Amino acid sequence: MNPTTVATTAERSFSIAQAFHDGGPVMYLIALFGILTVIIVVERFTKIRAMSIDKKEFTDQIYRLVVAGDIRQAISMCDSRPAPLTNTVKAGLIQAMNKRPDEEVQVAMDAAVLREVPKLEGYTSFLAVFGNVSVLSGLLGTISGMILSFGAVADAANDKKAELLSAGISHALNCTALGLIVALLAIVSFGWFQHRIQKVENEILETSMSLLNLVVANRDKVRD
Repeated sequence: MNPTTVATTAERSFSIAQAFHDGGPVMYLIALFGILTVIIVVERFTKIRAMSIDKKEFTDQIYRLVVAGDIRQAISMCDSRPAPLTNTVKAGLIQAMNKRPDEEVQVAMDAAVLREVPKLEGYTSFLAVFGNVSVLSGLLGTISGMILSFGAVADAANDKKAELLSAGISHALNCTALGLIVALLAIVSFGWFQHRIQKVENEILETSMSLLNLVVANRDKVRD
């Protein structure tokens, strides 16, 4: 094989467009899940980043205001930095400012958690679905490619069998490769987002319990 032929073969091997074409119709299905995966990853990354705050800095300031009895200022601070954590704290502070019983303070924060957690999760659960479906779609493309390949070879002339078999195997492997790439992106992203969401949830629950204890210990200092 001369150098020109080798170069041409290498270029074809690394052509994404050619690989997509060789993969057949199933590649469009996998590409659709890939596009949806990227959209969700970008959207969730942006949202979660916007909803994240420095927990230590925030709680230090809030606890200082609660100990001083300045609940209104603490609520204003929460309003200035809307996020799941601050919204949950604000719900409890409003009840404390209205001199409601401790149980009502806790219930208000629990209800806020139920409202805020879905905002964190968004469409994250679909990443796991897309990861699994991408693998199955790749497998479907692999099987269909092999069926078409062996079916064509069975009826082909001897001098065409190698070419047809090669095309069928290319179809199968390209579907498998793209399906696995999309699945890896989706599943790894899903795991990372789950970790981030769980971390924020833990911060919210920890802060709400600490705040309740602080409010109970400083109720006599609360200003009207």
